[in-house]
Order: sequence, then C-alpha cells, then structure tokens
Amino acid sequence: MVRRIAMWSGPRNISTAMMRAWGNRPDTIVCDEPLYAHYLTVTGIDHPGRKEIIAHHASDWRKVITQLTGPIPTPENETIFYQKHMAHHLLDEIDRGWLDEVTNCFLIRDPREMLTSLCKVIPNPTIADTGLPQQVEIFKRVKRKVVIAPPVLDAKDMLENPEKILRLLCSAVGVTFDEVMLSWPPGPRDTDGIWAKHWYASVEQSTGFMPYTPKSESLPEHLIPLYDACMKYYEILFDQRLY
Repeated sequence: MVRRIAMWSGPRNISTAMMRAWGNRPDTIVCDEPLYAHYLTVTGIDHPGRKEIIAHHASDWRKVITQLTGPIPTPENETIFYQKHMAHHLLDEIDRGWLDEVTNCFLIRDPREMLTSLCKVIPNPTIADTGLPQQVEIFKRVKRKVVIAPPVLDAKDMLENPEKILRLLCSAVGVTFDEVMLSWPPGPRDTDGIWAKHWYASVEQSTGFMPYTPKSESLPEHLIPLYDACMKYYEILFDQRLY
C-alpha cells in the first residue's frame, strides 16, 4: 500500500529541507512542487527560469493530479510518496476532489518572518502569494472529513526540535519514524525541480535542519495590513499544530 503525503507550505519556509528529510528515507520517493508549471502558465507570473520550468514540467493540472494519485513513480520498494506543494499553486480552477486521496499536512511559518523574507523577492506580495488562505481552505476541507485534525507543523517548532516534531508527524500520518530524516548528504537531487539552481543554493549545502534563529529585521510599513490579514489565517492553523 502506497501512502501519499501532500505537504502544503507557504513561501520562504523550510519546505525544501523537509523534502530532503523525507527523500533521505529508503522507503520514500519525493516530488517537488508538481503544480508549479501550471501556476506559472495560468498566472503569467515571471519567476526565474519561467520558460524552462514550463518546458520541462507538466503544466496541465489534470495530468499532474493523475500522476500524484496514480502508481508510485518508481518500483524500487518505496511505499511512501511525499509531495512537496506550495499552497498558492493550488489555483481556483483545480478540482479539489483529489485531496481526498492523499494525506494532507501543513507547514506554516510566523507571518512576520515569512513576509520580511518574501518581500525581498516579491516587493508587494498579496495575501494569495502567502499561501495562507489556500492552506486554511484545504485544512478545513480535510478536517470536515476526518475524526482527527490533519497535522500542522510550525517552522520554529521544527527547527528547535526536529526529532520531536518529525516523530509526531510520522505518527500522525501512520508511518514509522526513521533517524535518517534528521541528516542528509549535501548536494542537489535528481528529484529537485529544474528551478533548484535559482532557489536551492543554501539547501544544497545543508546536511540537516539549521537551528532556529530569530529574525531581527523589522517589517516594512506598507506590509503591516497584509501581516494583520495573514495572522488571522495563521492563528487558525497555529492553534492546531503538533508540538
């Protein structure tokens, strides 16, 4: 039996490090932001490597969902299919029915820290760019259908105690924790998206989760209204987190 784990994250989070942790397991195959090409195609947003991403990755969401819910991509005894998703890639036209076929999990980060980092890439982000409305939408959909709320991880908790939070996550999704999730070899992976050369430099040098360090930067004044809007979504998820 294949267990499909869909981890929904926002931008400027530890989502790629989390993918490294799962990808280091011998029983797990991972995929990297499978809806990214569709997102770029539909929105027209000019991200680094946009044309190359669309050329090399599936841009039809129907094809992507078929891959995410179909046979596991490799036959080498892997029984876990870990899917790293950016929540803002789940655009409105994408049918939500497939979410019932995966184990949905959520990775969140304090909006102040997220926005101070995000605005360096997107000077004037919108609430949709943060992925928080989409995360809450998915969370509420899943929660209506299950007895126990789906697992939510906060990046700060994760970095302060990786083993504890990973053990809680593994228990919540019904798999056995493996210590190999705590460290991994440096370098790129064949499973990384083609955009890795633009974004993954620090992760490629990493060998594990970096210790948490508070951010000293202040939030730009023009982002304070957005921060307030983000907090309303963040608090819904934060109250449900594993810790």
